[in-house]
Amino acid sequence: MISSIRGRVVHADADSVVVEVGGVGLAVAVPPPVARGAHLGDELHLHTTLIVREDALSLFGFETHDELSVFTLLLGVTGVGPKSALGVLSTLTVGQIADAVTADDDAPFRRVSGIGPKTAKLIVVQLAGRLTPSHLAPSGATGTRSAVPGQVTQALVGLGWSERTAAEAVATVAEDATPADRASVQALLRLTLAMLGPARKEHAGG
Repeated sequence: MISSIRGRVVHADADSVVVEVGGVGLAVAVPPPVARGAHLGDELHLHTTLIVREDALSLFGFETHDELSVFTLLLGVTGVGPKSALGVLSTLTVGQIADAVTADDDAPFRRVSGIGPKTAKLIVVQLAGRLTPSHLAPSGATGTRSAVPGQVTQALVGLGWSERTAAEAVATVAEDATPADRASVQALLRLTLAMLGPARKEHAGG
């Protein structure tokens, strides 16, 4: 099982990236926001899972462990395959998924391409009680744990990044940051900007 990869981006398109690890280029299916934020030559760290089928080995990657965890839960839902699960996580944040399941609301899932009304309802029913409080963290809206990440996320939004991209980047950086850096808005912002790369500053300006 390939549980994570870290390497240089050598190719990126709408919904996948190729990351060079130890001289080997690994093709990884990712949510579109991840692909859009992957700049050639930049280092990318992804939490991954390998889906093994008779005719293919497919690697799926996410910026946060919570996304990977929810992806795995979605695969356990009747009628949901890897592409459909990736579609859900490409359309909804982890927090939105958790909120919809908690509220017994299948409407958000029906808006996902490839998810019909029956499957949407099954997602809500079969994931009920299986999403832990940690899955709500990426929303960055409430809780003392998200106070610093939330402020950093809002700062990045002000600089031009989307809220989803900003929140996921902050969560990824926070995982590897020291306790002191995680407690400092300035330090966490500096580290996150370093990961996102200077190319985004042009987007922030226009």
